Amino acid sequence: MSARASIAFTAEEAAAFVAESHTVTCATLGRDGRPHLMPLWYVVRDDERITAAQRRRPAASQAAPPLALWAWTYGKSQKVRNLERDPRCTLQIEAGLAYDELRGLMLRCEARIHRDVADVAALGEEIMRRYARLAERTRAANADIAPAVAAMVRRQAPKRVALEFVECDRVSWDHRKLA
Repeated sequence: MSARASIAFTAEEAAAFVAESHTVTCATLGRDGRPHLMPLWYVVRDDERITAAQRRRPAASQAAPPLALWAWTYGKSQKVRNLERDPRCTLQIEAGLAYDELRGLMLRCEARIHRDVADVAALGEEIMRRYARLAERTRAANADIAPAVAAMVRRQAPKRVALEFVECDRVSWDHRKLA
């Protein structure tokens, strides 16, 4: 087994890492070809529409189901303009301070932009519920958001879009496995 393979996340470890993490960095390509990196809050959704053909991953890595990350952002943001031109993007989540604690996940994705206001609002509320739970350090699945937060989400939804990131490939590392 290669050193790279020995420190890779299992499918379960990747899912747990994404669930416990807070922010994903999204890299898009600007008009001039330079990377544009921006942080996003996200949720993971079960998405049965992702097929093996969409995964475009080597047979050896197809044992790990793709992660369906979703985020919302302003429709006129630079990242959305970049994704309208070229839907290819890379997402990265990382953690750790010392070298032997470093771990992370990089997902090469195709982004789909959803503009239906009701869908965007529903995603916004889902994201707010997730981050309320993370802030409270609880996994209560039925935690609700304050009425003022729900109203804020509804007000912002017409200006925002939902970003669906369809995973094409992944690379992961967990330096804690080096010991």
